[in-house]
Amino acid sequence: MAGKAKGGRGARRASAPARRLFAGPSVFVGAAATPESLPAGGLPEVAFAGRSNVGKSSLINALTGRAALARISRTPGRTRQVNVFELGARLRLIDLPGYGYARAGRDDIARWTAMVEAFLAQRPGLGRILLLLDARRGVMAADRAACRRLDAVAVAYRIVLTKADKLKDAELARTVAAVDAELAGRPAALAGVVATSARSGEGIAALQDELARLAAGAAAA
Repeated sequence: MAGKAKGGRGARRASAPARRLFAGPSVFVGAAATPESLPAGGLPEVAFAGRSNVGKSSLINALTGRAALARISRTPGRTRQVNVFELGARLRLIDLPGYGYARAGRDDIARWTAMVEAFLAQRPGLGRILLLLDARRGVMAADRAACRRLDAVAVAYRIVLTKADKLKDAELARTVAAVDAELAGRPAALAGVVATSARSGEGIAALQDELARLAAGAAAA
């Protein structure tokens, strides 16, 4: 169930554990076209999902402080594989193919869909999904379908608004309220919509703190 947005406008400083995690090495492990080619488990994983061109790669780069760690394309649907990144052998960031638009045939789209759903169902280390929504557009039909799939596989997901810098304070507040209402009662949705901007840094520290807690919790288990 959604709740109030975390934090206010602008950037703040992440916690010390989060700064240590994200100041460490961030590496691209590889791209997987089939579930069998994904790296073996062993590390906690956080997956980034959302519509094509919502800003998954930009957010990953902003979180890690590496401008070119995740490839950014201006062509929607360009990410056709599951891209895997590791932070200091403590946490994996998984960039899932975008949904809702792709310049590809039905066979390609069906293959991507099967890949993503197999990933969601089979990854024992998957502790969180960040479901990204464009703050300017709110919840769209494809996002509702994604929420239904995530509820069905019972993987906890956090709604993250991207491109929040494009909205004024009042506009962003209305968007957060609308997303809250949209998500009310969804069983796998976590409380708290996080509004972010890869450009201004808004919300980045809040996500860094959350991912650092996941990494620490997995290490202590």
